[in-house]
Amino acid sequence: MVAWAVPPIWEGEECWIMGGGPSMPRQFEVPEEIVQKVMSGEYPPRAYSKYFEPIYDKHVIGVNNCYMIGTWIDVEFFGDSAWYLVHRKTLAEWPGLKVSCAPREGTFEKDGVKFLPKDKKCKFGITRDNTKVAWNNNSGSAAISLAAHLGAKRIILLGFDMCLDPKRVSHWHGGHGTGRKPPNFNRHLTGFPKIKEDAQEMDIQIINASPNSAILEFPKVPVEVLIC
Repeated sequence: MVAWAVPPIWEGEECWIMGGGPSMPRQFEVPEEIVQKVMSGEYPPRAYSKYFEPIYDKHVIGVNNCYMIGTWIDVEFFGDSAWYLVHRKTLAEWPGLKVSCAPREGTFEKDGVKFLPKDKKCKFGITRDNTKVAWNNNSGSAAISLAAHLGAKRIILLGFDMCLDPKRVSHWHGGHGTGRKPPNFNRHLTGFPKIKEDAQEMDIQIINASPNSAILEFPKVPVEVLIC
């Protein structure tokens, strides 16, 4: 499958990247009862949607399960083949732009997924090649390359906790449903020093809106300040 050349349709603009950290719904004051019911599977993720209204008009990339929150999310990005097999049917019905670097590109064209392979020459940081992403050992960090290719000059990381919350929970949705072990956050954090370095060289501002995030390379700014 031919790799997609990402067009800079958000040139000079702001982009929010929604990750999987459990702080994400709480940053938008989703009632705890709803958070717990989404995590348990009693409520679908779209139960969160109305609380994210302050960013409906923003450019938004959703990572992994985020597409399930709402169709106002502009782009869905994933990098995990096992995750794709679980979500393939529902993802195919989602109307937004879908992009992946997962090594299962043979089925992507049928499902309407754009393919951006991992840049073997740039494993960490932000790749300048707009037909690839720097993997950085996780989908959320790889999505930063996609945001840069789309032209964003201000990137806000939402739900990039990269750590367990006080209740030992790793994701806002209660897990990926792929039977995997808990995330290796130390491994996931390895790319951020190089991401910071590349962002500075590319004149891209990155802000971390995740209050208790283990990522220390970027300034932490509360969501309420960023949306005011």
